[in-house]
Amino acid sequence: MISRLFRTAPLTCSFLIVFWSVGALTGGVAGPEHELLTWIGFGTDSPLWTVFSSALWSMDLLGYMATTVLLLVFGPLTERSLGGLRTAAIFLSSHVIGSLLGVGVVLIGRDVHWSWLESLAGEVAAGPSIGGVGLALALTFRMPPLWRRRVRLLMILSVLVLTLYSGWLEDLLRLSGGVSGLLIGALFLKSGAVHRPRAFQETRVLVALLVAASALGPVVAMMSPSPNGPLSWFADVVAVVQPSQDDVDAWCGSDAVEVCRTMLVQLSYDRFPALVMSLLPALLLLVLAEGLRRGRRFAWWSALVFNVAFSAFIGWYVVDAAQVPDSGALEIVFSFSVPMLAPLAITAVLLLTRKHFAVRLPQHAVRKFWRFTAGSVALLSALYVFGGYLVRDQFSPEPGFAALLADLPARFLPPGYLLGLVPLQFKADGFAGTLLFEYTGVVFWLIVLAGLLMASWRAWPSSCEKQAAHARELMRRYGGSSLSYMTTWRGNQYWFTPDGETAIAYRVVATIALTVGDPIGPARLDAVRGFAEFCARNGWTPCLYSVGAETREAVEELGWSAVQVAEDTVIELDELSFTGKKWQDVRTAFNKAAKAGITAEWCTYADAPYAITDQIRSISAEWVADKGLPEMGFTLGGLEELTGDGVRCLLAVDGDRTVHGITSWLPVYQDGEIIGWTLDFMRRRTHGFRGSMEFLIASAAQQLKTEGARFLSLSGAPLARLDRGERPRALQRVLDFTGQVLEPVYGFRSLFAFKAKFQPSYRPMFMVYPDSAALPRIANAVSRAYLPHLNARQGLRLATKMIIRPRGRVTTHGRTN
Repeated sequence: MISRLFRTAPLTCSFLIVFWSVGALTGGVAGPEHELLTWIGFGTDSPLWTVFSSALWSMDLLGYMATTVLLLVFGPLTERSLGGLRTAAIFLSSHVIGSLLGVGVVLIGRDVHWSWLESLAGEVAAGPSIGGVGLALALTFRMPPLWRRRVRLLMILSVLVLTLYSGWLEDLLRLSGGVSGLLIGALFLKSGAVHRPRAFQETRVLVALLVAASALGPVVAMMSPSPNGPLSWFADVVAVVQPSQDDVDAWCGSDAVEVCRTMLVQLSYDRFPALVMSLLPALLLLVLAEGLRRGRRFAWWSALVFNVAFSAFIGWYVVDAAQVPDSGALEIVFSFSVPMLAPLAITAVLLLTRKHFAVRLPQHAVRKFWRFTAGSVALLSALYVFGGYLVRDQFSPEPGFAALLADLPARFLPPGYLLGLVPLQFKADGFAGTLLFEYTGVVFWLIVLAGLLMASWRAWPSSCEKQAAHARELMRRYGGSSLSYMTTWRGNQYWFTPDGETAIAYRVVATIALTVGDPIGPARLDAVRGFAEFCARNGWTPCLYSVGAETREAVEELGWSAVQVAEDTVIELDELSFTGKKWQDVRTAFNKAAKAGITAEWCTYADAPYAITDQIRSISAEWVADKGLPEMGFTLGGLEELTGDGVRCLLAVDGDRTVHGITSWLPVYQDGEIIGWTLDFMRRRTHGFRGSMEFLIASAAQQLKTEGARFLSLSGAPLARLDRGERPRALQRVLDFTGQVLEPVYGFRSLFAFKAKFQPSYRPMFMVYPDSAALPRIANAVSRAYLPHLNARQGLRLATKMIIRPRGRVTTHGRTN
């Protein structure tokens, strides 16, 4: 992998080697010494040549690591897109222009006596991240619209937050480097691509990022050991920290007794509860940002109220601060008024994008959340008041019942907000008292935040039997792929085109709307487009799973990507004959079955005698017990799917009525007629007739051919595919490796090799998705769809089997080869 990175991005790799080598040799990796930094760093009083030398060092170890990640992500992308020479030119130009522009801003600020910029005059900074940010933003002009907007917003917000809240010279230079990169991209890299309006989901992502940035900025300042940004004071509004010992001593040395007592209580908090409670506003905004990303209306209302309240609070703060004497006009306007613009701007954005956040929770879910929240408040309140009264000797001074009740509201507020809001009369000394005093609010807010997250994450699809019946009718009328019958399985929801003639079966797993097979009906492309809009309105990401080449080609014009996830194997019955050497295994199975007195018998599972169904259940249970893992679902049927309408079972039965193997066959329709069958359920008795699967599949082919069927599909083998001589892309290689890792457990490739005995034709099956950024979530959703009931013990067993390969190869359907 490293050698390949060197081949594709030699410039980036060479620069990083020089960057780390220079830092290590000069001792600058842990942070350059002051003398070295003064000599090589760039600032207002530095020689002009230091604008170049500053690109070879960084300010500290975190800077080295962050810069390396930044360049490893965007450097190779730029080299592949633009070439090494243009990459070097953009990087160096962004660094030089950005450094000069940033220093120019400092000089202007010094001349107008802006205290923040005055503090940066005479400082020096170093770091190639200045050019790295410019390189990333310049590259966005060659990115697809979806990634262009995301990278720009994420990068610009990141450097802007660091500048406003951390506020040191290197932060300002990174921001000016990003501005330089945007100018370079606009002048030299901008293409004439047609502008595409933002989709519902993309707008939600951008608004969510904006709200998240407003929460993270003050946290950056709070976590910084020495914040210097013009808005660093705003951290005290969003994330209030404990007072310092010096502040406490100063107030307690004055006549402010009430303030002194409150600050002593604030200072007495342990570090963890004080940190959690102080970060509550920021955590709440992050949770609301996640709800906005998923289009939740409750998150929109909550974020709106939150930002309006913040604007009002800061407005009051501005009026109060304006009355302070000896304050410069510029300081008053910027340091106090600008912070109010942030929540006001977010409020305006929320109002303008209101229609994008229309996903409402069901009434029963809302009632459940409020009951749960009210119950938590009541339980924790009772625990604090009554429990505190029982251990009142662990408080100083000792409170009575009424004092504990009066103090109750303060337990749910961050300690930094207590000053001036709620008078504090006592503090906790003992273990139980401290636990009640400090952790009542922590537990409550963690419960509330978890509840809000669950409300954001959980999908609330709705469907009814009437829709399912209509989908079955369309499946019989229009048919579809070999997997079309699976759309009728329990657990699927249905979406229809406005005319009701095309349906998509799907199930929502972790906000990913997974479809089952191709759309059913005549308007496939319109169905996919409409289904994508439907998912966007509900905060889901669509993923068409196990679709054929025709559907994949149809949605390519929508800009979706595809990767092969399975290989369908189809036996054409009109030319079927078991002659020739290639059918030797099948003829052997027929001969051995005849000698053993085994015959193939058709039945329906629902109407079969109990003696037969009991054996089928026993064979299936034996297979599950042997693997120690749950049966896979989604596109792989189990016992429940055997009872479906029209499903036929073919059994290998001997003279004693012992079932040696079973297969189930799903009908494939066209114009209301059955034209083919799809193999689904396969099981054989462990110590039964070994060639039962070959015998049953060949027998089904013979008999169904006489009934007029055109083909048999042996269904798709997941994570297995025919090598067509094409060079696989990165994601395809990942799936191939996953199939290889899972082979000892589920034997997908063994199953694929087994089906080759029947000389099938191969048809690739694809997963089609609109956004590559959602691939991790899609992978999680697909794995949970196939293994919805996997517990911790089974997960450990699965991991063990993947590491330690068993002697036999076990297929997905329980056959050991």
